[in-house]
Amino acid sequence: MRLNTIKAAAGSKSARHRVGRGIGSGWGKTAGRGHKGQKSRSGGFHKVGFEGGQMPLHRRLPKRGFTSLTRRYVATVRLSQLQRLEASEIDLMVLKQAGIVPTLAQHARIVKTGELTRKVQIRGLGVTAGARALIEAAGGTIDAAAA
Repeated sequence: MRLNTIKAAAGSKSARHRVGRGIGSGWGKTAGRGHKGQKSRSGGFHKVGFEGGQMPLHRRLPKRGFTSLTRRYVATVRLSQLQRLEASEIDLMVLKQAGIVPTLAQHARIVKTGELTRKVQIRGLGVTAGARALIEAAGGTIDAAAA
């Protein structure tokens, strides 16, 4: 096989339709646009979702939910992940170096998921009430600025 002999599979490529080029082409006269009407004319299109003046579906349905713009910058950390860390003093930089939170993270919050049996010192991180209780029960401390 040579590169200059490679061809597409039979039937996989078809010639493009040159519309409006006479009756013999099969795409003459109206050129596939049908008869009359807005869509048969040049420039005759309307915006996506337009329903002829009827209130469009996207405006009839109620707005619901909320997308936080800062969500990608706030990471969630489990207690089980802290258990696996070797460091006893934990802050955002330690979590980033360990690969627990993404490098884009500007804040992190510790949640009560998993077990923590060793003593750790938390600095500059958010802590939920359940996680705070488990950290303090294990003999750990949480910096006042973290709350």
